[in-house]
Amino acid sequence: MPENYLPRDELRATVEAARELGPEYESALVESFVDKVDAAIAARVHSEVNARLGPSPPPPPPAKSGNEALWTALISMGLGIPLTGIAAGTSGTIGLLVSWTGIVLINFAAAINRRR
Repeated sequence: MPENYLPRDELRATVEAARELGPEYESALVESFVDKVDAAIAARVHSEVNARLGPSPPPPPPAKSGNEALWTALISMGLGIPLTGIAAGTSGTIGLLVSWTGIVLINFAAAINRRR
């Protein structure tokens, strides 16, 4: 559709069709013509806005749901309880410290990743 396009020929055709078809179809023909004029105006405004402002920036990435921290905590506790029992039973205090140090580091890395 050209930039300055307004359906002048279509106005003539709509008026002629209304004369031929009678008053029963007049409102439908007028609504159709008005829709075409609206579309032409919207296209013209859109092209002028794009010419002045340039293309619109891409939409921002979707926001995270915030459930990641909850899931990380639940998984840590779910794995931490059996790891505590296994590590303390087989290696004593050293095994317990090593297993919980790993869990803390994983949670710390997840927290840093969420902040980015």
